[in-house]
Amino acid sequence: MPETIVGDRVTLLPVATEDVGELRRIRLTPEVAARWGRDGTAPPWPFDDPEAVVFTVRVGGRTGPIAGMIQYSEENDPDYRHASIDIFLDPAVHGRGLGRDAVHALATHLIRVRGHHRLTIDPAADNEAAIRAYAAAGFRPVG
Repeated sequence: MPETIVGDRVTLLPVATEDVGELRRIRLTPEVAARWGRDGTAPPWPFDDPEAVVFTVRVGGRTGPIAGMIQYSEENDPDYRHASIDIFLDPAVHGRGLGRDAVHALATHLIRVRGHHRLTIDPAADNEAAIRAYAAAGFRPVG
């Protein structure tokens, strides 16, 4: 079971069954569906990688409002060890620094606790707001 990760403004908690309805609602908003695809109905979660470790992003603490979802996947082969991050947030909270905080908190966890030396996040090239948030969290463009 993944552990709780605390950022400056958000708390990342393992997705609970009671979170799914709100996460599905956020996932199907036009802004999020445009990036993540429109089919958010597949059980049990409205996410695209069943092997990912998935967290609910809550504003503040454990009982704060749900802002979205963040997940990571790992490659654990010692020769290729790395992790990748994906996130979506409710458009109602965009522009408040919550995505940057969530990504920074998870990246810090992946480096300090999980021992990764390389992390990737792959926003669409035209998603300038996401790219700015990821840069603010310490990511830089490559390739």
